Amino acid sequence: MDKTVLVTGAGGFIGGHLVADLLRQGVKNVRAVDHKPFDSWYQLSPAAENMSRDLMTKEACYEACRGVDEVYNLAADMGGMGFIETHKAECMLSVLINTHMLMAARACGVARFFFSSSACVYAAEKQTDTDVVALREDDAYPAMPEDGYGWEKLFSERMCRHYAEDFDLVTRVARYHNVYGPHGTFDGGREKAPAAICRKVIEAKLSGRHEIEIWGDGQQTRSFMYIDDCLIGSQRIMDSAVDIPLNLGSDQLVAINQLVDIAEDIAGIRLERRYKLDAPKGVRGRNSDNTLIQSELGWAPSIRLEDGLEKTYRWIHDEITRERSRVQGTAAE
Repeated sequence: MDKTVLVTGAGGFIGGHLVADLLRQGVKNVRAVDHKPFDSWYQLSPAAENMSRDLMTKEACYEACRGVDEVYNLAADMGGMGFIETHKAECMLSVLINTHMLMAARACGVARFFFSSSACVYAAEKQTDTDVVALREDDAYPAMPEDGYGWEKLFSERMCRHYAEDFDLVTRVARYHNVYGPHGTFDGGREKAPAAICRKVIEAKLSGRHEIEIWGDGQQTRSFMYIDDCLIGSQRIMDSAVDIPLNLGSDQLVAINQLVDIAEDIAGIRLERRYKLDAPKGVRGRNSDNTLIQSELGWAPSIRLEDGLEKTYRWIHDEITRERSRVQGTAAE
């Protein structure tokens, strides 16, 4: 527990949760770095060494890595499908972060380096059906990942592999599958499907306009992993002897229409559905094959979508109602 752990992207959704979790476990020295100003971080842990730095620059990465034993590199310019399909160049520029972080980690004598990759690395031709065969780790090749964001993640995976081969830097890679939970973005364009659906259902209920817009035809399928499983899995992969990328995701496959069903059940309402067929919607189907992580670690994500989404819904509901009350109070003054 005396080691120093660096978490990049600490002002983001997963990073903020990871910093808090490491501190809860008793890790004494946690360095949290993000390019956003502190008042824009989703979670800010006072017990951490918090730094606002742009990790696309080499200098900032070297500063962040000095005196560090382990690195969790979660920093990236990304969001939900509505963002990554319309900001391909910006997503690919995240390659600067991982490249400079690997250089800095090697120079500063970091013992272990974790990279958060994505299911977007998988070949598109294997994700054309809603009844998709769950993706195995070797389905990333021959390579044809999600354009922009997926290519950057796959390239950075290779960088981690070659730094391990050429420089003996211990690298670990997890391919995240649609992480969701409280303390993340739920509006503004970067939100992912679970948060977006929760927000839309909450707004429909509060407004009395019982209708919801769904991107695509609602039949596209995904699996969604609750944040607690992501935290456990990331740390188990970091501490493991597995030197190849591992899927880290739930294998509970659902259609977007089913996701809406679950959110409606939590809210206790039924909504008229309007389908926006020209909206960004990504691949037709994607699910995580957890055979390898189960065999290597004796563990796999297990939190049911119904349980995780209820916690997420309650948090977003509280955030929306709190903001409405604030606005109403300001208007009344």
